[in-house]
Amino acid sequence: TNAMKNKVQLIGNLGKDPELKGLGNGQHVLRLNLATTDRYKGADGEWKDDTQWHTVVAWGKQAESLAAKVRKGSGLLVEGRLVHRKYEKEGEARYATEVVLAGYQLLAATKEPA
Repeated sequence: TNAMKNKVQLIGNLGKDPELKGLGNGQHVLRLNLATTDRYKGADGEWKDDTQWHTVVAWGKQAESLAAKVRKGSGLLVEGRLVHRKYEKEGEARYATEVVLAGYQLLAATKEPA
């Protein structure tokens, strides 16, 4: 069968230190804020940067291991799947799109292209 795949790969830098939380049942969850930047030439001929922020979520042993290896500014390649979820905050419906981590590779922090 030709199953459709939900797979995403991002390369970027962490915008802040990782947030590792214990869930009380021995399970851990890690949240990362990853910035990716694409560069393009605008209609005016000037180079422009398009920075997007992505929430990456890791679970269990992978969460604990990664939390110990990265901090704000760390370069990271992540692979995972996109998950859309709905939650309530102060009685209001909110929506979030997150990358649930499958694998990662540590990178040197990426430099802006010249």
